[in-house]
Amino acid sequence: MFRLSNLISSVIEDKKERSLDGSIAIWNFTNRCNLSCLHCYSKSTLDEVDTLTTPQIKKTILQMKKNGVKFIIFSGGEPLTRKDLFEIAEFCKENGIITYLSSNGLYFTKSNIKKITDTFNYVGVSIDGDKKTHDYFRGLKGAFDETLKAVLLANETGAKVGIRFTMTKDTINSLEYIFNLAEKHNIPKIYVSHLVYSGRGLDNLNMDLTKEERRKAVEFILDKAFYYYENNIDIEIVTGNMEMDAVLFLNKFSSKYPHLKDKMRKRLVKWGGNSAGRKLLNINSEGDVRPDPFFPVTVGNIIEQDFSDIWQNGELLDKLRVHPRNQIKGICSECKQIDICNGGSRARAYAVSGDLWEQDPSCYLIKDERENI
Repeated sequence: MFRLSNLISSVIEDKKERSLDGSIAIWNFTNRCNLSCLHCYSKSTLDEVDTLTTPQIKKTILQMKKNGVKFIIFSGGEPLTRKDLFEIAEFCKENGIITYLSSNGLYFTKSNIKKITDTFNYVGVSIDGDKKTHDYFRGLKGAFDETLKAVLLANETGAKVGIRFTMTKDTINSLEYIFNLAEKHNIPKIYVSHLVYSGRGLDNLNMDLTKEERRKAVEFILDKAFYYYENNIDIEIVTGNMEMDAVLFLNKFSSKYPHLKDKMRKRLVKWGGNSAGRKLLNINSEGDVRPDPFFPVTVGNIIEQDFSDIWQNGELLDKLRVHPRNQIKGICSECKQIDICNGGSRARAYAVSGDLWEQDPSCYLIKDERENI
């Protein structure tokens, strides 16, 4: 995750940055879901049966804690379809692990919303555009109205709430709408995700933006981040799955605050770009452990192995933990910004080339931006 709003304020105001002191686990606790989203990597349905038991999950959480995992994002499918979800979240809290909920919001009600926001440190709800776009993309007529209602319910509690938006050819025309929606309803966070080719996302490779479309969208997002900061608008912006955004951000930041360019660049190198297998991992509903949710290769299974044995051993993980990843081929092999982006997504590289160590095909940086620090 690229927390650009926090970077702007912390560097300009010389404050301690919001750094990741530990690893993040994105855990798909269930493959059951009440929607059929076009871009979904888990191909969920309501007919799925949960594989992992509560005791198995708790055992793994304790092992994850010992291995420096300090954040768990509860995902799915729709995580709220698991009856033991709150029990699991409370167990995390008892063990000092911060929990985020990633949901479609359709199970939020007036009677349970306070329990949801009291249990989780942050609640992110997916909205993929205006009413027509969202309903089409989510595969359910009326989904937008119910999801927006859920966001507003959660926001009324005063908890940290955010809108999650995935950029595709089907949704990109709603990018500005999403920001307007957050501004209108004082939603404190917007998370914009770039598409990664996996699951339904791989089936719909033609959904992805062109490099020109992506660059235009990122420039819009960056402009919004600076505008919010300069006008004291308290909306945090985060982008995901496209670490090259940080390089474009650095260029824009440097043009506005040239005296702080070196300080910002050092901060971005410390952030480190793509963290799959390093400070990020995924566990799916079958117990498979991957370096990130989209990764084409598993490194173990928590039903068959202890998490510690999985996370502390393995040639692939060792290779992923090299920073910067100078072994990546193509334009990355000569890029002077690789210490910032760390080569981007290995899942996208594999999906297009069949090689984990090829360049990320979605990199939109021009040659001059790659070569000049």
